[in-house]
Amino acid sequence: MFDEPNRLASLLAAQDQAAALFAAAQGAGLLRAGVSESQLSQEIHDLAAAQFGVTTHWHRKVVRAGANTVATFYENPPETVLGEDDLVFVDLGPVFGTWEADYGRTFVLGGDPEKLRLAADLDAVWEALAALWRGRPDITGAELYAAAQRAAVARGWRFAGQIAGHLVGEFPHTDLPGERNVSLIAPVNDAPMSDKDADGRVRYWILEVHLASPDGAWGGFCEALLR
Repeated sequence: MFDEPNRLASLLAAQDQAAALFAAAQGAGLLRAGVSESQLSQEIHDLAAAQFGVTTHWHRKVVRAGANTVATFYENPPETVLGEDDLVFVDLGPVFGTWEADYGRTFVLGGDPEKLRLAADLDAVWEALAALWRGRPDITGAELYAAAQRAAVARGWRFAGQIAGHLVGEFPHTDLPGERNVSLIAPVNDAPMSDKDADGRVRYWILEVHLASPDGAWGGFCEALLR
């Protein structure tokens, strides 16, 4: 028997810590125009170590601004500097104790109404997809990804992600049993998301929403634990 309530509580506690880290970075004024993506990434890394004791990250830290906000996690666009009227998103994978967090948020520098609308729609699309998953826990990764695409278009955006999420768990979750395809919310996954892993444990999911403007000039990203 696995202590699933404790596993879920531990993942939620890790995410709460990650959210607190984001709030601390924003409160410290780190998200500002004139700083490069790499410098901001380092400043957040230093803050995580100093205030939260984070020394391990299970994936590389991603800070994207301007045109780079349409690039996926797997791409490495040329570095840019945050502008006065930019969107910037931060995607971190800090490890708290032995538990992974994967948390991403978008911040708007300035008052551009369309960029503010996209930032708000990220949360709205995330919540709509989470509600669909709660109502249909046996939905497949491919079906939820298709729903993400439809939800983006319905709000006037395009879905920019190659995936819409993935498994998360005890560090490192990449060692969890099973084929890679069934670990993704993506067209390649025709398995019910409610399936247990090969060891009989509940699989916990990160839901990602990556939206882009119709012309592909800029975008935004958010992710959090499905619950």
